[in-house]
Order: sequence, then structure tokens, then C-alpha cells
Amino acid sequence: MSEGENPSALSRPPAPHPRGYSTELPVTGAWRPGDPPGNRQFFTLDRPHSFELEGGGALREVTVAYETWGELAPDGSNAVLICHALTGDSHVAGDAGHGHPTPGWWGEMVGPGKALDTDELYVVCANVLGGCQGTTGPATPNPDTGEPYGSSFPTVTVRDIVRTQRRLADHLGVRRWLTVVGGSMGAMQALEWGVMFPDRVSSVCSLAGCMAASAQQIGWSAVGRTALALDPNWRGGDYYDNPPGQGPHAGLAIARSLAQITYRSDEVFEDRFGRELFDIHSVYGLWDRFQVESYLDYHGEKLVKRFDANTYLVLNRVMDLHDIGRDRGGIGAAVSRITSPVLSLSITSDTLYPPRQQIELHDAVVASGGRCVYTVVESPHGHDGFLLEVEAVGQAMKDFLEKVGSSVA
Repeated sequence: MSEGENPSALSRPPAPHPRGYSTELPVTGAWRPGDPPGNRQFFTLDRPHSFELEGGGALREVTVAYETWGELAPDGSNAVLICHALTGDSHVAGDAGHGHPTPGWWGEMVGPGKALDTDELYVVCANVLGGCQGTTGPATPNPDTGEPYGSSFPTVTVRDIVRTQRRLADHLGVRRWLTVVGGSMGAMQALEWGVMFPDRVSSVCSLAGCMAASAQQIGWSAVGRTALALDPNWRGGDYYDNPPGQGPHAGLAIARSLAQITYRSDEVFEDRFGRELFDIHSVYGLWDRFQVESYLDYHGEKLVKRFDANTYLVLNRVMDLHDIGRDRGGIGAAVSRITSPVLSLSITSDTLYPPRQQIELHDAVVASGGRCVYTVVESPHGHDGFLLEVEAVGQAMKDFLEKVGSSVA
């Protein structure tokens, strides 16, 4: 103990966080080996070579968790790859339960008779590299040590993620996807598929995405990541042996709350919450809450229960680094590699990935001599509209896929 330190102060437990998060939250919500697999299947990339990463690191072993729906046609022509967004995973459709803490995140879109009709299509979704729901990520045991990678997990990029998906496609016998579809971070993956492996895709559906992360998107991401890293329980990324209830849940919840604000619109927040108080008898205390604060706290805690703080940091950085023109001579040169038709879809009220970015994609594809359909979905729901406007988004994709192989302008 250094001179002047108060021994009683050192022994006191940390003060409760002013947001009052539950003390029962897990250290990590990651899926861990030994947990129920649910509907997950697992594919481990062939060795002997390690998986080299774009940023210079390497992983000695990579396992990909994925789920499938429907049956692959004998000629392989009906395969669809869905790429998930930041906090998604492979569980696109299906109930919550054994191995899956929440229902499928796009269950109204995928299934028999739905927009992505699994009576006709073979649908695949894989948890991304760096994820926390079965694919190799920071919470995964490092084969060299047996302990979670934690702070030693390397930086990955969208291109690294797509390369693991290409290896999975080979494993599944999919030579060419009918379409690769994704929204937000998923749209980044879909576009990279079109650029990296044009002979492996018949079409690309980019929903509420962009060709390169903007300064504002990076700014929002940076603030959220910094808030998470300032949680003392994060311990520089090596927190997996913390006692129960002492994970970096406050930092992750705050990062999620910040993001949640950017995912929705002012109109939705005003209509749903206005200035309503959580407790009409608690008004003047510094941490008394409005209803909107309670909503954000709820979503923060909800994410903590099914996600991992390090994965949040890794995948946020994946999005910041997204730029299809990097090391390819610019965006125009990258887009010229795309040979398949592209759907570029906007949500009118999206301020995080504003429609101008999807218009830029359309214009770039057309300028390179490619084919692109630009569709606008009217919605008050902001960026989350690509998930919530199931009927309109689903119809846009169905219409587009019906045109694949014909002249699209």
C-alpha cells in the first residue's frame, strides 16, 4: 500500500453504476464450447496453414458456426447467403430456447412461403469471424493456451470474414450463390462478395449499407467503443475470469444504448416516449429516469446477456475499416469488379446510413457498366427499418431476384 492510501477505501466494493444495471449480468454472453449447440452446425477450416488476416495477424484455427434452412438444389442454383449485422448471429430464423437465447433476428423474412422461401431456397447464415456465437472470436479458447483469446485476438476485416464464408460455401458444395444479402454490416459483406468473388455470386442485395464507412459512422463507433473500454471491469480485454456479475456489462450496455439511438429516428422516439417519466414520483434526482432512458437501459442489458464486450469492439472496428476501394485503386476500380446485378436499398429515415450512400452505390455500379436497382422503403424506423419493414424489404428482394439473369436497370 502506498503512503496516504486509505485501507478501508481499498476494501470497499465499487459504487453501483448510476444507471443501476443488474448485478446478475454475465461476464460474457458469448456461446462457449460445452454450451448447447441449438441449431448451429460447425465447420473448422482445413489446416495445416494458419488463416492469415488482412491486417497482418493470423489465427491457427478457425471454426465457423452456421445454420441452414431448406435443401440445396442438385444444380446448386438456389443457395442464398444471409450476412448478419453487428450484433446478429447465425440464428436468422427459429425459436428461442435450447442454445438460442433469442428468437431468430429475421424470422419473418426467412421460412416457408416467406420472402426468402425455404420451400424453394437453400438459405445459409454464418456467425462472422470475430463473433461470439460459435465462430472463432475473442471469447474462443486460443488453441495455444487453452484460455480465451481476449486482448490477444487480432484485428479482422470484412474481407477476412468473406474469405471464411467462401471456405464455408466450398464445404457446403455451393459453387455460386443465387444472392448474397445483408443489411448494415451485412451489406458490407454482401458488397465484398461481389468484389472479391464475382464468379461466385449471381446477385448482391445491399440493404442500408455503404461502400465505405463515413466519418460520422466512425465517430459514433469510436465513442461507443471508448465508453466500453473505460469500464474498469473490461480489464484491457482480459475479463473472462472475473467473478460473476463483474464483467464489463456497464460499458457494453452504454455502447449499445448509444448505438440504439442512432438506429432509430427522432420521430419514433418522440411518438413512443416523448417526455414521459419512468416514475412520476421520481423527478428531480440526478439519476431519475425518463421512459426513453429506461428503454435504452433495457436494450443495453438485453445485449449483455447474449453478446461479448470484446466482440463488440472487434466488429465495430470491422465496420470502421470497411472501404471497398482500399488497396484496389479506389472505389470505382473496386465496383468495376462486380459483374452481377446489385440491389441497393434505402430506408427514408435512416440517418446513420443515409440514402445518399445507397444512391452512391447505385451510381457507381451504373457508371462502371454494371446493373443496379435502387429501391427506397418509406419508414419512420430509421436504420432498423431494414429489419422491421419486413413486407416492403421482402417484396423489394423478391422483385429483384425475379429479375436476376434478365436486363436490370
